[in-house]
Order: sequence, then structure tokens, then C-alpha cells
Amino acid sequence: MEGSPAQVDVPSYFLCPISMEIMRDPVTLSSGITYDRESIERWVFTDGHGECPMTKQQLGVADREPTPNHTLRRLIQGWCAVHAVERFPTPRAPVDAARVLAIVDAARRGHDLLVASLKELADIVAESDCNRRCVEAAPGAVAFLVSVVKKHAKEDTTKPSVLQEDQMYGAVLGSPKASSPEDAALSILHSLKLSEQSWKRVLERGDNFLDTMASVLRRPSYLSRTYGIQLLKAAVSEMPPAQLTSASADLVQGVVSVVTDKLSSKAVKIALHVLCRLCLWGRNRVKAVEAGAVAALVDLLLTECCGGSKQACELAIVVMDHLCGCAEGRLELVAHPAGLAVVARAVTRLSAAGTESAVRALHAVARHSATPAVLQEMLAVGVVGRLLFLVQAGAAGDRPRERAREMLKMHARVWRGSPCFSPEI
Repeated sequence: MEGSPAQVDVPSYFLCPISMEIMRDPVTLSSGITYDRESIERWVFTDGHGECPMTKQQLGVADREPTPNHTLRRLIQGWCAVHAVERFPTPRAPVDAARVLAIVDAARRGHDLLVASLKELADIVAESDCNRRCVEAAPGAVAFLVSVVKKHAKEDTTKPSVLQEDQMYGAVLGSPKASSPEDAALSILHSLKLSEQSWKRVLERGDNFLDTMASVLRRPSYLSRTYGIQLLKAAVSEMPPAQLTSASADLVQGVVSVVTDKLSSKAVKIALHVLCRLCLWGRNRVKAVEAGAVAALVDLLLTECCGGSKQACELAIVVMDHLCGCAEGRLELVAHPAGLAVVARAVTRLSAAGTESAVRALHAVARHSATPAVLQEMLAVGVVGRLLFLVQAGAAGDRPRERAREMLKMHARVWRGSPCFSPEI
């Protein structure tokens, strides 16, 4: 029976200072300290630390790529052999930019080579963070992946079935998760976790990335839409207001459709994040309302507030607050049979930030859309009772409390007959 490191004394210099486990792939930083590759790459690239964890020496951009420590790796493997400890396999050398460019060049020569090249790129990216960064930095690699998405996203979307897609592509791409070249390219782009600089290069290209994502979100493929909404979230976080203002109605409709179709719990939350970002600029609020966002949010709040995801409710009420900032949004909210009721319920069921958004949405309705019928509905569905609770309890902070008091004063003559009002109030 082979031993384990826990049963023998392991030399201290075989242990990674971060994980305190035997190093599988020892690498050395410019500071002179050796770590296991997986641990130090997570520290520097995933967690975003800019210094050596042991010496605290600042690492420049050129110093962040570690150097393999072949001597120490051979010592560790020899020690494992002597002490009957399971040996770690020799890690494969990281891919270089020339190999990535050769794969991209081959992919441009025909459909069969495209599918095989995407499979090879996906395997390379999945192998290590070092490979992922190499593919991202290879000139033209990211642009090529975007072009694959753009080309296939605008092709005919009438496909026989997902099963036939798998039969066509699955054997080559190696996974049922990537059933088409577009899905494979989207998957690779998502796995690359593009840096801010890479996103800027993508967004500065002549072809409109937002239009490409709008086409992706209109496709029937679940995977395409899931990868598309995740990439869109990363993209909009790097976009300047001018680009966000020019978002097309098709793009906004595609984002709203992810919420309407309840693509997945994670995808819905990401779509709500995207709507929060888009609705701050230009006429995107109106575009969202025209795409059916208010009805989708009401339905989501009805579902999620009854034992669902509280985070989804928080995001949904923030988006609803943005939409109530325009007349079209307020009109849709008061026209929905459950609109005012779900917003009122959110007042006392969410965090302080969620409560503030819900009260702000109700305040916009009370100030700009307060017809007699709307005021009576606000009284009937419990809006007035919750506003009085905020005024008396003040648990959500000063701003919601002041808005609640202002609404009650604004329409006191209509609501005075409510049993919620006591003589003291």
C-alpha cells in the first residue's frame, strides 16, 4: 500500500506556503519564493493580489508570471518514490502564443477544422489559468472567437432539435454542453474571464458587440443565451455611458426575455444586473417597458417573494424602481392587477436598500400617476398600511420614512377614512 504525506514527515520546503500541501507543480516568483502553481495563480490572478504573499514585495505586470522550478519538482517526485507516496504526474508545459495562433489560423480554413479547433482551444483554456491568459493575450484570438459568435448568431435559428445538434457537433466538441460552434465560442469566451483591457479592445472594434449579443439572446439555444447573458454582464460593466445609451431595443428585449422565460436562477439574476446597468442611461427604461419588463418583474416578485431567492427580489425591485422613473413604466405598473400589491409587499420584506427602492417606486406613482382609481387600489392592497408602518417604526432609515410621510400627507384626504389612520395620526 502506498503511503500518504500525512503518515510521513514531509520536508518543509516541499510544502506550498499558501496551501501547506505538497507542491504538485512548484513555480517561483521574482521574489524568490516558491509556491504551488495553482495556489499562487489563484492568489495573483483570481483574487487580484499584487504582491508576493510571503515577502509582500510588489509584483509588476511582467513579474506575475511564475517560473517553473524543475529542480524542486524532481526532488519532490524522488522523495515520493522513496517514501512510497503517490507521485504527482509531471505537469504539461503551458501553451505558447504561436500554438494558439496556429489553431486560430487552422479554424479559418473550413467548418470541420473550425469545430476541431474550437474543441482544442476549449481544452487548452480548461487546462490551466496560465493557458487561459495565454489564449487571451494571443493576438487575434479573442477577436476570432467573437467573429465566430457573430457569424453563427445571425444564421437561421430554425433547428430540428437539440438531439440533432448533439449528433452533428457533440462528438467533435467532446461535450453535450457545446452543441454548436457558436456555443463552443461563447463557452470559451466565458471561460477566458476577459480582463478590462481585453473588453475594451472587443468593444472598440468596428463590429457592434451589443448587436451580436442581441442576436445570441434571440436564439432558441439555452446554452447560447446562458453564455450570452453572462458575457453581456461583463461587457456592460466596462462600457462608457455613450455605448450604453445606444443599446438597441432588440438587445433590451433579449435581456428581458431571460427574465420572462426564467432561463435559470443564475441567468435571471445576471439579467437583472444588466437591466440595472442599462436602465440608468438614455431611453433604455422605455425600451425595457416596451419589451414587457414590468410584467416579468411582477411575475418574478410574486414567485420569488414566496420562498424563492431574496437576492432576485432585491434586484427585481431595484429595476422596478428604475422603470417607475418614466411615465410608461408607471402606467404599466398600475395597469397590472398585481403590480402595486407586489411592490407594497416588498416594502416590509426586503433589506433597507430594497425597501428604499420599493418606496421610491411607490412615491413616483403617488406623485405622478395618482388617479382616484390608483389611490383606492393603493389603499385596498395595503400600500397605505405599510407606509404608516414605515412612518411609525422607521426601521428602514430616514429617506424611506420621509418619502412615506410625504405620500401620506399628499393624499391624506383620500386615505383618511382608512382604519389604518388613528386620530393621533
